Amino acid sequence: MKIAMIGTGYVGLVSGVCFSDFGHDVVCVDKDPRKIELLMAGKAPIYEPGLEDLMSKNVAAGRLSFSLDLAAAVAGADAVFIAVGTPTRRGDGHADLSYVMAAAEEIAAALTGYAVVVTKSTVPVGTNRAVKQVIRKARPEAEFDVSSNPEFLREGAAIDDFMRPDRVVVGAASERAREVMGEIYRPLFLREFPVLYTDLETAEMIKYAANAFLATKITFINEIAQLCERVGADIKQVSRGMGLDGRIGNKFLHAGPGYGGSCFPKDTQALARMGQDNAVPMQITETVIKVNDEIKRRMIDKITDLCGGSVNGKVVAILGVTFKPNTDDMRDAPALTIVPALVGGGAKVRVVDPQGRAEGEALLPGVHWMDDAYKAAQKADCVVILTEWNEFRALDLAKLAKKMATPRMADLRNIYSAKDAKKAGFEAYVSVGR
Repeated sequence: MKIAMIGTGYVGLVSGVCFSDFGHDVVCVDKDPRKIELLMAGKAPIYEPGLEDLMSKNVAAGRLSFSLDLAAAVAGADAVFIAVGTPTRRGDGHADLSYVMAAAEEIAAALTGYAVVVTKSTVPVGTNRAVKQVIRKARPEAEFDVSSNPEFLREGAAIDDFMRPDRVVVGAASERAREVMGEIYRPLFLREFPVLYTDLETAEMIKYAANAFLATKITFINEIAQLCERVGADIKQVSRGMGLDGRIGNKFLHAGPGYGGSCFPKDTQALARMGQDNAVPMQITETVIKVNDEIKRRMIDKITDLCGGSVNGKVVAILGVTFKPNTDDMRDAPALTIVPALVGGGAKVRVVDPQGRAEGEALLPGVHWMDDAYKAAQKADCVVILTEWNEFRALDLAKLAKKMATPRMADLRNIYSAKDAKKAGFEAYVSVGR
């Protein structure tokens, strides 16, 4: 099938590349000439393990191309995917749908025959109906259907998530649209991955409900971790004891400095606003947002206490600033709350992150970027692990401690143990929930 993918951000690019690997003819479109130039040169504008190799394979096979010309990409397409940004609207917490609606208007002008216009972006309930109205108003004679096809991709594991999904959700209002979407996802159906067909509103809600629930799990275990610290319990064992219960599961039960990223912060806020607008307050979700913000601030207190009550004049080495490992994404990362507070408190902050510098330099002014954890620890007063990159999971703690002026560690991902840190020569070690 011929597919036009509008938007080459994280969701659009990964989806477009993977669809081409299914055997479809895919054109990925973007308004940013810089992005298209990079893509045509074989370089991805985002970091995602395996993406550039898969991209190159399908470009070479003639199934994948990149363009600034939306009209040419949409002409003759069987499906047109909208995968543009839906950031939190400044001031009110709503999802900003301006990019989605602008894309819908351009698509309307470019349609040459029947096509399914598919919203891949995360959008509030009712958006797909609104997209249909926009297209119908612009082109009353156009032959098309709309479909909601939310994504469930984890950054750092997106290709595997796309190729081996827990489920594919397709919201559609006509049998013809279902048939087109079924053909697009036929390779997954043949391998017996679940494809769930729903109406438009249900598909839209599934995405928000899933993300809000996962954000709730993270926030719940972080709040339990705080209680563990007060009563002397070990959050890692508590999490394991909970996770072995099949009704709960062990995923998203790892205590840390709070959730961040491109999805959970904006989607929980959007769901909270939807609840308020419909007189059904999402009280659990609203509390999750509040508690998650408090958790990030509590990490600042941990580091400050570890440094003797003040970070003024202290050299602090930060290991990891992206919101999770295996991505370069800094959106709403805990580091964006924690690091500026340390700089503002007078600390001299050194930062090491395998992929975070490209975005982080603009977002974290006043820090010194380094490429090696041991160099960053030289004469430092404290080391803080913020992101659990693999290279930070196997540090030589004794070597690290010897390089420091005062060997102290705030392990905010619970990678190590107090016993191992003490044995390696650390005079002080703090973690989360232990």
